[in-house]
Amino acid sequence: MSGWGGWARGRGRGWGGGGCGGAQPLPSEPLVFIKATSAINGPGDPIVRPRGAVKLDYEVELAAVIGRDARGVSEADAMKHVAAYCIVDDVSERAFQMEHGGTTTKGKSADTFAPIGPWLVTADEVRDPQALDVSTTVNGESRQRGSTANMIFSVRQLVAYVSRFMSLRAGDIVSTGTPAGVAHGMKPPRYLQPGDVVEIGITGLGVQKNLVVGR
Repeated sequence: MSGWGGWARGRGRGWGGGGCGGAQPLPSEPLVFIKATSAINGPGDPIVRPRGAVKLDYEVELAAVIGRDARGVSEADAMKHVAAYCIVDDVSERAFQMEHGGTTTKGKSADTFAPIGPWLVTADEVRDPQALDVSTTVNGESRQRGSTANMIFSVRQLVAYVSRFMSLRAGDIVSTGTPAGVAHGMKPPRYLQPGDVVEIGITGLGVQKNLVVGR
């Protein structure tokens, strides 16, 4: 994992139906932000709740791993630059993200906030990245369930879009957003607590299981 390159989040609120809140107008363009590589975590390693964190959340996401450098690529050519797919839990601290000013990055980048894996599946083994079931459970309770068919922007569109604004290097990860069901969007919110067990999975890409612990 440590040999992988940078991280680009490319999404437009992620999916139809809302990712981290209620109903909102569909965006005309993806929202792009960076998640620090220091957040990378193993698929079975603990998620550590930082000091002062009170609104810890999960986001199951399909991630595309770049295999060839991409700069200003067209949608028609975008998939030629995708080498593989994997699961990412885009762990988020919503208070850090939304209540402290500045950018989204600081609510997404604490250590352990990016469990990746368990497998890196080559693109030729994924027949259609827009036809995968995704799911999240917390302590065995279903929280998120959807299909990548409902993504607002496809993998092809996201890779092309991000490459307009920054070069994507081999090893970079483009994570694609999440379906409804995150803790922040519940009424009332049901944020993660130490002792919770988060399991997320995507068809053909495996399942990761992480215990939430306090610092």
